[in-house]
Amino acid sequence: MKKNIGKADKMLRMIVALVVAMLYFNNTINGFLASILIVLAVVFSITSLIGFCPLYLPFGINTNENKE
Repeated sequence: MKKNIGKADKMLRMIVALVVAMLYFNNTINGFLASILIVLAVVFSITSLIGFCPLYLPFGINTNENKE
């Protein structure tokens, strides 16, 4: 599993995840939309931490600066 997420991509994913979490905990979003966004935020956080996004593979996307 080669890393295919670069620094900028990781930061953007974490910022989006944090914004969704803040909106959820401030009760700005709720219901089904909140559930979907929380799942997306968790996925963004996990992929950011491990540096690998499986969805990038079929499209050949690699934002990692160290393209090994």
